[in-house]
Amino acid sequence: MFDATSPSDVASDLSELGPPEWRAGNPSDNDLQRSDGSGRIVVSGSENGNHIMDVFQRSPIRVLFPRAGGGALEEAVFVNTAGGVAGGDRLESGVTALADASIAVTSQAAEKIYRALNEPARIATSLKACEGAKLAWLPQETIVFNWGRLIRETEIELSSGAELLALEWLVLGRAAHGEEMVGGHINDGWRVKKDGRLIWADSFRATDEMFPHLHRKALISNYKAVATLIYFGPQLDRRLEFLRDIAPSLECRSAATSVGGLIVARFAAEASSDLRLALRSFLQQFSRELGPGPFRVPKMWLC
Repeated sequence: MFDATSPSDVASDLSELGPPEWRAGNPSDNDLQRSDGSGRIVVSGSENGNHIMDVFQRSPIRVLFPRAGGGALEEAVFVNTAGGVAGGDRLESGVTALADASIAVTSQAAEKIYRALNEPARIATSLKACEGAKLAWLPQETIVFNWGRLIRETEIELSSGAELLALEWLVLGRAAHGEEMVGGHINDGWRVKKDGRLIWADSFRATDEMFPHLHRKALISNYKAVATLIYFGPQLDRRLEFLRDIAPSLECRSAATSVGGLIVARFAAEASSDLRLALRSFLQQFSRELGPGPFRVPKMWLC
């Protein structure tokens, strides 16, 4: 699941412009206690609703299934009990939606990527939607602190006849602290397969020397919060046009296209709060277009 690049290769790749602690030759992140957490769920569906077929969790990852009034299982929540992610941490999340399952999966809170010395944190997400399943992966934002280092990989396996909506979003720096990212490392990659064949791959990569230039219009301009969302399902052309029609109402920069049998949408805002409001508005409107299912604003977003 994780890149097998050696620590020395990673350190070389991250450039010599690292944080002062690293340049001074102080201990690396590997000399400190690190988290190695994992969580996965397998859910199937029937006329009576969803059934949990398998749950695995290893600290600091926990998986919760909140239900209102003992109602049917509709949402799963991944929780990082460590409260954040430090350099050298490794976290894995996996969700499998078997036939006829309909499940939304989110996170308890925004994930925080703390300042690292020299090792990136590694976050791997594996999603699988089988024929007839509906899966929504809608975590809250990931906030990368100045000099934070993150490698995130999202791998998705789709079967014909499945429906999936998947979102990941990044916030660069802590706006409430007036923080600007002047260095660090971000590598955010996607790989999507349909019936075993790769149909889309994408990667956003920024390293130390690039951060002072990200404000350029050819890159991400003055936006500090960016999101990627993909949709796989029926009536792609109609739903792409619907998404483009509602884009002006979202009060953020957005664009969408169709590639490889997917809808790929990008969102960007100067503040994370603006992006959150835009994504909530998008999900509220898009869920009405998609009809019954898990493609709606997760309850945890409203807590």
